[in-house]
Amino acid sequence: MPPKQEPSPGSTPAPRRPRQRRKEARPGEVIDAALALWAEQGFAATRLEDVAVRGDVAKGTIYLYFPSKEALFEAALRDRIGGTLASVSAQLPELEGGLEAELGLLLHAIYDRLLDTDNAALLKVLIGEGHRFPGLVELYREVALESGLGMVRRILEQAAQTGELRLPPDAVDPRMIVAPAIAAAIWRMLFGAGPSLDRAAYEKAHLDLVLRGLLVGPCSTTRTE
Repeated sequence: MPPKQEPSPGSTPAPRRPRQRRKEARPGEVIDAALALWAEQGFAATRLEDVAVRGDVAKGTIYLYFPSKEALFEAALRDRIGGTLASVSAQLPELEGGLEAELGLLLHAIYDRLLDTDNAALLKVLIGEGHRFPGLVELYREVALESGLGMVRRILEQAAQTGELRLPPDAVDPRMIVAPAIAAAIWRMLFGAGPSLDRAAYEKAHLDLVLRGLLVGPCSTTRTE
């Protein structure tokens, strides 16, 4: 092996080429930055230029991906909430365990998205500023509520067909199934994480309460050895 050649005195080392991020990763990074800023300072006060700086993206480049803040909000909603619901829906047909397993999977995904990530900023925007941006509220209804509540209805209808449900599915309001998760997200927005809300215990109690009201027989979360 030939000896390594040292640069001659006075010569300038060749500059290193900056590491290029994959283009397909940039929209996700921009969404991360937007969610963080919306959580900190709200939707109205956040400019796309601010998001570009936080996401380390050129100010001109961000408009190639998102022509407006509303378009960015929609992208975040469809990616983080819509994508999660689509993933759960795809898993349900192969899931074993009936109503308990299916609702458990859905509620766990909702808790993950609303409590343990910056995605709660989407809900925070709607609660605090929805009256100023009614289009965002309607978009959330379409992407998150209609899809999520529709999934609950399908789960209940399937449980009725298998004889697990103790009352007709039409007698159950799907909003009551998911409401405790929304309440937990709002609680954490107001009071933060910590002993005031043990996520694991709260989620388990939520599922247990729902199943006690729906199932013909006992659920595994309430059985004793």
